Amino acid sequence: MKHFYIVANSRKDEQLELTRKIQQFIVENGGVCGYQANHGQEGRLFDKKQIPDDTECILVVGGDGTLLEAARNMAERRIPLIGVNTGHVGYLCELEAETVMDGVKRLLTEENFTIEHRMLLAGMCLTQREKGKERTALNDIVIHRSGRLQIVDLIISVNGEYLNTYSADGIIIATPTGSTAYSMSAGGPIVDPRANLLLITPISPHTLNAKSIVLGSEDEITIEVAARSEESSERMEVSFDGAPVDTLQPGEKIMVKKAQVCTRILKLNQMSFLESLRKKLKSYT
Repeated sequence: MKHFYIVANSRKDEQLELTRKIQQFIVENGGVCGYQANHGQEGRLFDKKQIPDDTECILVVGGDGTLLEAARNMAERRIPLIGVNTGHVGYLCELEAETVMDGVKRLLTEENFTIEHRMLLAGMCLTQREKGKERTALNDIVIHRSGRLQIVDLIISVNGEYLNTYSADGIIIATPTGSTAYSMSAGGPIVDPRANLLLITPISPHTLNAKSIVLGSEDEITIEVAARSEESSERMEVSFDGAPVDTLQPGEKIMVKKAQVCTRILKLNQMSFLESLRKKLKSYT
């Protein structure tokens, strides 16, 4: 592998110091590497047109949020991504700032890596104002209350068939990759990130028997906001991978399904999902 490109979050890599060190290391070792940064531009991480067609790997310098945005933006280009964590947790990132040079050296000299295909969600809001555009998410799409502290009723249908009405603070629709994020915090199951399925997890449901539901990856989920009374004015916020994109009022809905494209995540670590999960579970006991 010789052709690289770096996408950097300038808020997580001040003065792009690490980014330039990585680029210099790649060039000095016979590779080709360009880079760009968002320079604090909210919602516009990078310009896809600047990334050469022969790029074999994109190094994403930042944190999980930077990698999530890069994954959404680059899915159609089919270029593998590898995260370099300069943030806090960096759960999705393969490399740390201290280990990135060793990782890049392996990419330059070895073929001992794997590429995991991770499914994306596609969601579209249907409101009285307009039919929203379709957006994608790698972790989850969350519909959660906004404004007054009160529960809301959310009507869930799958493939046009009524499933259930949740009285809760909201609903999480998650991918397997997102099963260890907000969905897990809300009591959802942990899923192998290479799987293809959809998770529905209610947020703080106002009932004792509300559980997460696992659906096939080809199912289409519709979530409608129901009015609790004639005087009520519920307002729900819709977030894609933690970024708010729209709002829903009673009678409005969002449709969620598996996206037609997927994200390619490059893995240098040969640790299996079960081994990784076993170690994480031990750390919590």
